[in-house]
Amino acid sequence: MNLQFDAEVESFRSEVRDFVRDNLPGDIRARVAAERMEMPRDAQQRWHKALHSKGWAVHEWPAAYGGQDWSDAKSYVFEREIALADAPRPMTFGVGMLGPTLIEFGTDDQKERFLPSIANGDHLWCQGFSEPNAGSDLASLQCKAVLDGDIYVINGSKTWTTDGHVSDWMFGLFRTDSSGKKQHGITVLLIPMDAPGVTMTPILTFEGTHEVNQVFFDNVRVPVIDRLGDHDTGWGIAKYMLGLERFGTAEVSRSMASMKRLKNLATTTEVGGRALIHDPVFMTKIARTDMELRALELTEQRFLFQPGGADAMGAEASMLKIRGTEIQNQIYELMVDALGYDAHMVVDEDAVNGAPGDAGHATRAYFNMRKTAIYSGSNEIQKGIIAKMVLDL
Repeated sequence: MNLQFDAEVESFRSEVRDFVRDNLPGDIRARVAAERMEMPRDAQQRWHKALHSKGWAVHEWPAAYGGQDWSDAKSYVFEREIALADAPRPMTFGVGMLGPTLIEFGTDDQKERFLPSIANGDHLWCQGFSEPNAGSDLASLQCKAVLDGDIYVINGSKTWTTDGHVSDWMFGLFRTDSSGKKQHGITVLLIPMDAPGVTMTPILTFEGTHEVNQVFFDNVRVPVIDRLGDHDTGWGIAKYMLGLERFGTAEVSRSMASMKRLKNLATTTEVGGRALIHDPVFMTKIARTDMELRALELTEQRFLFQPGGADAMGAEASMLKIRGTEIQNQIYELMVDALGYDAHMVVDEDAVNGAPGDAGHATRAYFNMRKTAIYSGSNEIQKGIIAKMVLDL
């Protein structure tokens, strides 16, 4: 596939590059370039509001809700240039998941109350799906919401709640009926994180960062007007959301940025008196991973620019998720290989004992990104989806 864009799209590419160069704060750029996964609330909002001032923060939404009427080519170029310029990921849960879902399933009142504050970056959202005994088998969730008149009363907990500690609201799945199949009796509720009865415990990931949490609900009361969709019909909405999440998890553009950093590391890291870039064994590993990444890029383009674009994808999103996360982990593993012993010399934020300055962050990124094969539905689950939808097994 030889994908070439017309002059209008290439001019837009230059506009995006210029905007990022002039508006992305240096401290945020440095954090992303260091492969830092966690992003403070203030940093998320500063970059989001910069994009909002240009009208680009929710560009994939329909124009009636603040989006841009861009072609698929423009959207593709925008995401590519943002990633290659070391700009942070968008506010995924609000912008990429809840916003489109509200537009598809929400009431007019919900759209009016929630979409503007997502678009302008005033409110951050988190996702309340996984539970201590319901991760990849999400339909086994047990956190209960009992309907009492026009109020739901919630008891139980959610875990691995990314950015819960910096979020204003949660969209979550809750058990409202246990009498039938486990996919039935699930309802989507929208919950303010400062509601009485909501408490949170930080979960530190292996490399010591605080991104995720366990959230507890003790008789938390949520009005029916904050239910998304109908009672007991949340599983279909959840699948819609997860489809949006899985497609984005491949992150081909961000892997290309990481590949560029890996090649730079190979240029500056010496072993036996010569740079790794001159080591044929190591460079063969980089070349193989680079070819796999390029193949994934072409596959993503083929899916995106097919009739219907991303909306037409089913099992394709699962395939992209599997290969995308596998390649991500290959790149980070090669970063750690390049650093060798120095990759282990990490104390707090800094490398020690003369290790290269990138050592600490490369190691943290390696351990942190192991999770990508698990979240958004583990890769094993994705293979099951492909088997059912494509092979009819």
